[in-house]
Amino acid sequence: MIQKLNRASALAYLKATMFFDDLKKDEAGLSGVVVAVLLILIAVLAIVALWGGLSEWLSDMWDKITGANGTGAIKSKTL
Repeated sequence: MIQKLNRASALAYLKATMFFDDLKKDEAGLSGVVVAVLLILIAVLAIVALWGGLSEWLSDMWDKITGANGTGAIKSKTL
């Protein structure tokens, strides 16, 4: 049983090593990885930029709703 596990782990290691060696040699595969990383980076930067702009607007809106001192700016009429 232990010999089977040793063989399986050695085979998995060799397959992974060969895969990464082939990936390093294949320029088309590497460019796909680079494109994926760049797309993720652009998406994260877009989210950060939008959040930076929206957070101030949301904060202003929240202050208008709750009032400057937090008691609420919207008052109900007494009957």
